Amino acid sequence: MTSKYKYQMVIQWSDDDNCFLVGLPDFPGQQWRTHGDTYEEAVAQGIEAIESLVISYDTLGDSLPEPRSAQAVA
Repeated sequence: MTSKYKYQMVIQWSDDDNCFLVGLPDFPGQQWRTHGDTYEEAVAQGIEAIESLVISYDTLGDSLPEPRSAQAVA
């Protein structure tokens, strides 16, 4: 499973939610975008969320945010 988009995903286990939470820090808005019961499911859900956001931005005519580099995150 690959994605042509270069956006970051933050995947973190949540004891409170009993699942892996997925954040997309390059996109403004809520801290956690999606989740998965397994790490692999969280990755798949994160990719789907990124692809949906790209479609939404395109539909609205909005510019996509620039993906942050690894150096910008550190």
